[in-house]
Amino acid sequence: MEIEIEILKKGTIKVLLDDRNPKTSQAFYESLPMEGEAQLWQEEVFFPIPLEHDYENPSPSSDKGDISYWPPGKAFCIFFGDSQPASDVNHIGRVVEGLEIMKSVEEGDWVVIRKL
Repeated sequence: MEIEIEILKKGTIKVLLDDRNPKTSQAFYESLPMEGEAQLWQEEVFFPIPLEHDYENPSPSSDKGDISYWPPGKAFCIFFGDSQPASDVNHIGRVVEGLEIMKSVEEGDWVVIRKL
């Protein structure tokens, strides 16, 4: 499953959802489109989304380009650098194109996520 994440006035990244947390990935995909206001934490962009899902295969760490869901905050997360999650996350995909755009994201930028 492919999706795109548009940061308005900044650019678009492409993401391939994967099977590390297949139930979470599927629930996320079926909930699209979504949008929200970017928040930053170290080298991570995140924002709350209208999805409630428990931990599936939680991971305490992330790799550059991971797309994840954080159950405690019902948040969508994009890890674009070396920072790690504040607590366990469900990884649901990886950025396959445009990750460099994330370095230009600022607090309050509008993010739109849609199916491809």
